[in-house]
Amino acid sequence: MDIQSIASFAVITTDAPADRRLFVDTMGLPLHGPEEVEGSDYVFSDAVEGAKHFGVWPLSEAAESCFGTTTWPETHPVPQASVEFELGSPQDVEAAVEELQGRGHPMVHGSRTEPWGQVIARLQSSSGVLVGVCFTPWYHEA
Repeated sequence: MDIQSIASFAVITTDAPADRRLFVDTMGLPLHGPEEVEGSDYVFSDAVEGAKHFGVWPLSEAAESCFGTTTWPETHPVPQASVEFELGSPQDVEAAVEELQGRGHPMVHGSRTEPWGQVIARLQSSSGVLVGVCFTPWYHEA
């Protein structure tokens, strides 16, 4: 997976090993721990480029986008945040879905094109964070 950008964002996790597997092992983000803090499970990176978009997303709209209903289903943890990782093409989104599923991460929904033209697939981390892999066409225009 070729992640092109993220915002400065930290996931608050209740399961550090599982989330490390998702973000480091599966998604391939270059995260590392602070060498000066012995025993810390905190991992981070200053090597991934910055934000293209920041939003305040009502839960009812997130539920509509993910499940087609304005009520978040009881079968999924209520998310406290959403982070989206920009990829290089719509085909990269489909390949990322296959990779994520192949590594045991069930998708909330597979690759699809939203009405505004963004191609996106989403899953949830073990802590409930919505994680998107996407291609946003206007971010790639010259």
